[in-house]
Amino acid sequence: MKSAIDPIDCYVPLAVTYRNDVLESVHHAAVVALNQDGTVAFAMGDANVGIFPRSSTKPLQAHAMLQAGLNLPDELLALVCASHDGRSIHLDGARRILQSVGLDEKALANTPDLPLDEKEAEQAMRNGVQRSSILQNCSGKHSGMLATCIAAGWSTDGYLHVDHPLQQAITDGIPALAQDPVLGIGIDGCGAPAHVVSLIGLARSFRNMAIGEAGEAGLRIHRAMSTFPDMVGGPDRDVSLLMKGIPGLMAKDGAEGVFVAALPDGRAVALKVADGANRPRPPLMRAALRALGVDISQVRPDAFDSMILGHGNRVGEVRIVGELAQIGGAI
Repeated sequence: MKSAIDPIDCYVPLAVTYRNDVLESVHHAAVVALNQDGTVAFAMGDANVGIFPRSSTKPLQAHAMLQAGLNLPDELLALVCASHDGRSIHLDGARRILQSVGLDEKALANTPDLPLDEKEAEQAMRNGVQRSSILQNCSGKHSGMLATCIAAGWSTDGYLHVDHPLQQAITDGIPALAQDPVLGIGIDGCGAPAHVVSLIGLARSFRNMAIGEAGEAGLRIHRAMSTFPDMVGGPDRDVSLLMKGIPGLMAKDGAEGVFVAALPDGRAVALKVADGANRPRPPLMRAALRALGVDISQVRPDAFDSMILGHGNRVGEVRIVGELAQIGGAI
């Protein structure tokens, strides 16, 4: 689970937050980018550091589900890979997945919550809606997990336990995608096993799916995510805006400052903010993609924006520093 070097050296200062032109925070991170041929284009920090990709692992989990017999249209497959907003298109999609195998939302075992999107959560509270598993942002993945159990002939009871056949299939499938071993297993916020992989292994996993090295299942996931980006997040989420602005890109955000993206030409980026802060994550991805030569000109500018607010007004910004600023642009 640990890098070969001292953990304190795995991350380097790559972003800073300024409030009213005064330095407020310094953000340490690790970033690795892959060339079209899979070689390392650049790395800041330790590319081999072991991380919890958190929700960035969802496409890897979906890959194992497809191999175990899950069969969904692309729109719903994208939802299986999602940390969704909790909008009606997401909730209806999760219900459709469950209904396709004769189940309903009572079968879901993920942690009850309100929608991830702030406005959707506020509306739910105004309507007196209680926290539920269907509203939680991982309900698409869990619906897919349950549907996979039915397709494979596995019991849905205890489907989140690390020893359940579904979770064993996911754990067994990750090393081939990452070209690296699973370094540890914890419990994610939704209740599913959370795997530890190297940062470069995460980048390789997405790359292998995008270029076809992970077989038909990988290509289906790439197609689903890049074709239905709003199902992966939401219409105003950075991960969805990124995919809408860069044709063919598959990308996924993860809790605690994780972001990964890959193109079908083989280029890929994975990053992790050391202390889990989300604020520097979008600007870091912008700089990394730019340094890798990816055309980001059609991405909506606010996809990369991390506004620093004071009394509701912008009073600062996140700036990229260090080597990444030199090769990817400081802003």
